[in-house]
Amino acid sequence: QVQLVESGGGLVQAGESLRLTCRASGRIFSMNTMGWYRQAPGKQRELAAAITSRGTINYADSVKGRFTISRDNAKNTVYLQMNSLKPEDTAVYYCNANLMSSPGWGDYWGQGTQVTVSS
Repeated sequence: QVQLVESGGGLVQAGESLRLTCRASGRIFSMNTMGWYRQAPGKQRELAAAITSRGTINYADSVKGRFTISRDNAKNTVYLQMNSLKPEDTAVYYCNANLMSSPGWGDYWGQGTQVTVSS
């Protein structure tokens, strides 16, 4: 069984920083893209940033220049460094990983971590 566990969320003021961490564990044979999605109240879940196994990165326009995604393949871990946070970044942030486990390739999700940015 595969688990994705996130950490690092919290309450900060506008302009401050947070670092999110997501570690995948369990029966993992191979890992493809890892990413962070976010869902604000009353809105659809959206991609914030993603990184492939080869290091190709994609950011949402709204976070470009402020967020940095990185990964440690040896630890099956993905990070999201969030700087210059804005109130509109307030959301539940979910880790996602496309990986191969016993059933084959599939998308797995973490439980989510709350990020709240006060003005």
